[in-house]
Amino acid sequence: MLDREFLTRKLALNQQELERLKAFENLTVAEIAGDPGKYAAVERYLERLIGRAIDVNRHLIAEKGDITGEVRRYRDTFLRLADLGVYPPEFAEAIAPSAGLRNALVHEYNNIDPEMLRKSIGQAIKEYNQYADYVLRYLDPQPQP
Repeated sequence: MLDREFLTRKLALNQQELERLKAFENLTVAEIAGDPGKYAAVERYLERLIGRAIDVNRHLIAEKGDITGEVRRYRDTFLRLADLGVYPPEFAEAIAPSAGLRNALVHEYNNIDPEMLRKSIGQAIKEYNQYADYVLRYLDPQPQP
């Protein structure tokens, strides 16, 4: 059974992370990379943001999806939501690579490019706001006139 409270709570927490990320959006690479606290904050906000979206994806797939289809990677969860009609395939292709960033952050790869991390801030703000809109519309579709 679809747990709307779980889904809306995860999306609300993500909105908080997006608000926090906005504080870093206009900083330069040097300002982020040169400050270990800022760098760590950006990494952690992105990690939690993407991780929660994967939780949402997995729940939607488990409750609404065809369980015969295999979802092997976190990236696949974003693609599968397009199959479920949550959002268009083009959006799925755009947001799915964020799962790779999450993996790099979680596993503490030491080769995270500071420029890529900085670019990820604006991209995450844009994509994850859209993501939340798509999921909320999927949960509460409005009748078409």
